[in-house]
Amino acid sequence: MNVIKKLGKRLDQFKSLSIYGFELIQERMTDWAQLHRYHQANAELREEVDRVIFFGDSITDCWDLPAYFPNQSYVNRGISGQTTPQMLIRFRPDAIALRPQIVVLLAGTNDIAGNTGRMTIEQIQDNLMSIVELAKYHQIRMILSSILPVSELSSVTRSPKKIQTLNHWIEQYCAANDCIYLNYYSQMVNDRGFLQSHLSDDGLHPNEAGYKIMTPLAEAAIQKAK
Repeated sequence: MNVIKKLGKRLDQFKSLSIYGFELIQERMTDWAQLHRYHQANAELREEVDRVIFFGDSITDCWDLPAYFPNQSYVNRGISGQTTPQMLIRFRPDAIALRPQIVVLLAGTNDIAGNTGRMTIEQIQDNLMSIVELAKYHQIRMILSSILPVSELSSVTRSPKKIQTLNHWIEQYCAANDCIYLNYYSQMVNDRGFLQSHLSDDGLHPNEAGYKIMTPLAEAAIQKAK
C-alpha cells in the first residue's frame, strides 16, 4: 500500500512538472521577447536621477549586482537565453522607459549559438546598432561589452573566431559612435583563446571568480561614462 501511495505521489509530481514545462514553453511562444519578466518590477521602480541599467542575457541575469556593487543601486534587466533581436524588442520597456543615464549592454553569445535561429554577424551588428540608436535618441549613454570567451567544449556552439570578430567590430563601433567599449574578453581569455577554466564552472557563465574580474571593469566603464 505504501508503495502504491509513493507511486501515486511521484505521478502527481511528474504531472505538475509536465504542466509547468508546457506552460513555460507556451509562455515563451506567446511572449517571445519575455516582456512580462520585468513588467511589474518596472512599474514599482522608484525614480532615480543617475540610473544605471545592466542589460543582457544570462550572464547579466545571474549577476548579483547588490552583492558585487554594494554601494550602488544598479538595475538588472538581464534575461537568460536571450538574443539581440529579443533585447531590441524589450529595450524600450526595460531600459528607455526607466529613464537611465547609462546602460551596460552585454549581448551576442546566444546569437552566435543560434538560440533563436541562425544569425549572421551582420544581423547581430544591425541589432546592436539599432539598440544604440534608440539609446542615443533618448540621451542614454551606452557601454557595449565584449562577448566573453568560452571553454573549448562550449566553443562547439560558440565559435571563438566569431566571438573575436564581433568583439573587434564592437570596439571599432564604440570608437566611432561615442560609446564606451567594456573589454571583459582580454582579462578572461587564456593563451589558447578559451575562457580561463577557473573563471567558470560550466565553461560559459562566470562563477564568483569570473564576476570578481568583471565587476571593477564594469565600474570603471560606468564612471567613465558619467
